[in-house]
Amino acid sequence: MALNKDSLTFEFLRPIFALLIVIWIAQVVNFVLGYELNQWFGLEPRDIGGLVGIPASPFLHANFGHIIANTIPLVVLGGMAAMASPKRFFEATVIIVLLGGLLVWVLARGGNRVHVGASGLVFGYLGYVIALGIFERSLRALAMALFAGLLYGGLIWGVLPDNRVSWESHLFGAMAGAAAAWLLTRDKGATPHVR
Repeated sequence: MALNKDSLTFEFLRPIFALLIVIWIAQVVNFVLGYELNQWFGLEPRDIGGLVGIPASPFLHANFGHIIANTIPLVVLGGMAAMASPKRFFEATVIIVLLGGLLVWVLARGGNRVHVGASGLVFGYLGYVIALGIFERSLRALAMALFAGLLYGGLIWGVLPDNRVSWESHLFGAMAGAAAAWLLTRDKGATPHVR
């Protein structure tokens, strides 16, 4: 990757920081409202009212510990996804949120369980960056995939069933990230990658 003004000023991180600002504002509002936003806008599987949670749940968190745990991986992996494919970052994010959320809505544990948090997006970015290395096969994409795998490969344990977390969001987020990479590298009419 050639150095240019955008890479030197970290311009590619702007969308991630904007996303984080919105997530943190939602957290403060949610806290002030006693976390009622989670009940109103959380993703409740197979409940028609829970459909609103597909796009909304990544912006909601159970508490400050939850959002803090998601913030650094979101910056790092989201930044890597933006750097790996700046022109397709927005498209990849939309695919991860909508496809991952839909899979959670259809297949995850239900029964008064509300899924919230940006960890599905974190796992989605991890799946996206690793899958870009596989599908794109450029030196830069392979290097980013290897680095992401070395740095956050331990997250893979988060896709295993665990009653304490929404492991389904992790699993389906990662799958949606891989699907986004496949779709966006196959779509010849989409915005091209920066080389």
